[in-house]
Amino acid sequence: MSDSNRHNAPLRLSRSVVGREEAEAVTRIIMEEGYLGMGAEVQRLEAEIAAYLGVAAANVSCVNTGTAALHLAVQAAVPQGGEVLVQSVTYVASFQAIRAAGAVPVACEALPASVTIDLDDAARRLTPRTRAIMPVHYAGYAGDLDAVYAFAERHGLRVIEDAAHAFGSSHRGRLIGSFGDIVCFSFDGIKNITCGEGGAIVSADPAVNAAVKDARLLGVERDTEKRFTGQRSWNFDVTAQGWRYHMSNIMAAIGRVQLRRLPREFAPARRRLSALYRELLQDTPGVALLETDAEGTVPHIMAVRITDGRRDTLRGLLDGEGLTTGLHYRPNHLHTLFGGASRSLPVSERLEKELLTLPLHPALSEDDVRAVCTRLRTFMQENR
Repeated sequence: MSDSNRHNAPLRLSRSVVGREEAEAVTRIIMEEGYLGMGAEVQRLEAEIAAYLGVAAANVSCVNTGTAALHLAVQAAVPQGGEVLVQSVTYVASFQAIRAAGAVPVACEALPASVTIDLDDAARRLTPRTRAIMPVHYAGYAGDLDAVYAFAERHGLRVIEDAAHAFGSSHRGRLIGSFGDIVCFSFDGIKNITCGEGGAIVSADPAVNAAVKDARLLGVERDTEKRFTGQRSWNFDVTAQGWRYHMSNIMAAIGRVQLRRLPREFAPARRRLSALYRELLQDTPGVALLETDAEGTVPHIMAVRITDGRRDTLRGLLDGEGLTTGLHYRPNHLHTLFGGASRSLPVSERLEKELLTLPLHPALSEDDVRAVCTRLRTFMQENR
């Protein structure tokens, strides 16, 4: 992309990558099947996600957002007033979902090298009310997930994985979602696959699955089976709080196409572009690359740490040249709703000042990545 073109068309930080196949799938639902709500197409997507992960179809429940997935997972697994350990450096959805379920988010430090949860800090925040831990797979990387599960077992906790960034990623050769307690994915417009919006909960726990499937349909018991056959419940009972969180057939149709594109197109592109960033930025003064698993991770974002105090100056320069950047994320303990900095998490607060997200999505070219890296390296070297 030339400088003149970049001035007129900024390099996007992230974007949806959809096309003719997705449009045809939506047209099929509208013109041929004719039912836009939750029905057989959602059931097909759940079965295909299950086949991709290698789990039973009953273990997958699709919903309308990744936040809804987290909310229903917490509601199904954590009693009212129970505390959930979660890193402060995550999108506010993680904290809002916990709170919406009537549980209490307990902000923990993140490890600066990977921006995954610091278990030593989490251990210091255990109380008799702690019921779960929510590891966030930052940028698609699960970190030391084995240690998280060992920690949970020692302390009798449920594990609710916030894998919003990590669909398609693996840990020790196993796909995220193919194992573990409860795993939540996001399929919003810029995630590794999209349904336009959407999410999914994956669990081998029958009680969790039953609770989630009812709760996504306003608590109407066993309504999922009716919806999948083109019917709906008329004589029913409601015994627990539910929400209108179900996925639509239109969303599922987009997701089915995206799922097919992930292994052949999206995952290789994200890995290739991330690897190029890492090659070009290694040993750049003032730039720290985050830990990752290059073979197993499907990177959702390309975050780096600018460690010399010039992050905001660099960001202003890049953005001014049409090279859009992002900030992932403001620590949640600083938000008024979650404490308003009533206590200090110094590592998280330092990360807030250092993290900078560079453009990454499958429509990006290698030349685009080179342009970003060249400008970044030049700034860091010229202004030492």
